[in-house]
Parts: sequence; C-alpha cells; structure tokens
Amino acid sequence: MIRTALLAAAVLAMAAPAAAAPAKGAPVPAAPAAPGDPKASDWRTPNPEDVLVIDTNKGRVFVELIPEVAPNHVVRIRELTRAGLYDGRKFFRVIDAFMAQTGDPLDTGSGGSDKPDIAQEFLFRRGPETPFVLAADQTVSQVGFLKSLPIMSQSAMLMAMTADGKISAWALYCPGVAGMARGEETDSANSQFFLMRQAYPSLEKRYTAFGRVIAGLEAVRAIKVGEPVAQPQDTMDKVRVLADIPAAERPSVRVIDPNSAWFKAEIESVRAAKGADFTACAIRIPSEVK
Repeated sequence: MIRTALLAAAVLAMAAPAAAAPAKGAPVPAAPAAPGDPKASDWRTPNPEDVLVIDTNKGRVFVELIPEVAPNHVVRIRELTRAGLYDGRKFFRVIDAFMAQTGDPLDTGSGGSDKPDIAQEFLFRRGPETPFVLAADQTVSQVGFLKSLPIMSQSAMLMAMTADGKISAWALYCPGVAGMARGEETDSANSQFFLMRQAYPSLEKRYTAFGRVIAGLEAVRAIKVGEPVAQPQDTMDKVRVLADIPAAERPSVRVIDPNSAWFKAEIESVRAAKGADFTACAIRIPSEVK
C-alpha cells in the first residue's frame, strides 16, 4: 500500500515539468548517513505492564503491548498470560516468510480460552494526543510510529473535519508485529496469536495488531516451520508480564524512542537509501535487554 502510493507520486512527478539540472560541476548533496550509536537521551523504558516476556525453547522474546491501538486485545493477552494459559503452548502453524502462530490450549488451531471472543480492533482513532511520530507524509495518508509499532493513518488535516477530532489509523504488519488470530467471523479472536517473521501487508485492516517484538526476533525466525508443524513442535515454555517478574530477576529493557534525534536521523537515512521503495518496515527499532 505504501509502495503503491509512492509509485503513484513518482509517476505524477515524471509528468510534471522537469526541474532544472544542477550546474555542471556543482556538488551533489550527500545522502544522510546512518545514525551512530544512540545516546542516553535517545532511549525510553517501556511500561513493564506493557511488555510480555516469552521464554521459548529457541530463546527469549520480548513483545511490547500497545494499548493505544488495541486496548481490549491487550487486556485479554494480559489476562490469559497471568492465568498461565500460554505456558507450554506450541507453535503449531509456522510459515517461513510469514508468521508463527500459537496460543491455542489444544495446540491445533481449533481451540481457545473459556472467555468470550473479542470484537475486532483493526482500526483505532488517532487524535492530537496520540503519541504518533511521522515518518512519511503522503498527503492523503501518513505513515509513522506509535512507540515501537509502525502505523498508517488518514491525513492529520482531516482531524478538524471529524466529529471527535480524530482520524482512522491502523497497524502495518512489519516483521515482529504481534497479531491476533481469528476465524472466518470478524469478531472471533480469542486466545490465539501470531508473531510476524516477515512483512505481510495483506493482513492490514483485517487482523488486529496488539504489539511488536522489541527483542528476540531471531528466536521467532528460528521456530520450526510447518503447516501444521511436525512433531516435536517448538514451545512457549513460560510467558509472563514483565511487571510480574520478581525484581531480583526482572530484566531491564529499553527501546529507542521514536521522538529521539537518533530515530529521526534513522528515518532520513532510510528514506534516502530506499527512495520510492521507502517503507516503515525498513526502519530499525534498537533495543537493549540486561
């Protein structure tokens, strides 16, 4: 979707009168360099209530939950985590260039918790108070980040025209994004979820995204592939909310702040390198776990 909009803009630009060529011998502006190491001020510490710590047999995975995007799904994930439902669950469906699915008490893809299904949260309302950081303004739409999650929305100029002063926005399914599985019915999400191994734009506005892997994506990509996965299947041995881990053993987690100077330099560097192929999925989200 992003690529299509940018290519369309490029076609229009080609149709416009050509800009004057730079004078012969004039220096060509250098492309922005990739930013160096982040400074102390470039980091943020996620709310420990909004971080899942998933210990798998392939390694530890940290998922930042984003309640601003999918509040009801975040509440459900926390509830089931604290109830222990996710401990020992199998990755029963894993597609290499797609995602790894888990969270079914039956480990087959046909089960769920004893809680009622959840209504979809494919879209959310973005207002002036939403902590959105712009990465690309495409006139009719905007691409940016809400914490670690890449999102797209209508243009902010439309906020003045809506009854609630807000606009529609949705998550972009980049690598690491956590989404809720569902059946054929729109409002049929329950306990199963998936972690993206690669980008998959066709899921956007069709499946609820509730967070993103901020550390441990290599473990997600190491999970055994299959549809269904042959035995023995890889597992989530233990899943906890970071806030619930005893202080003495709780890992310290920090992630790059999208409002930081480092992140803004990263956006410009990626935009210069990618040109018309620019995508939010190419922007790095560094993290540190100690």
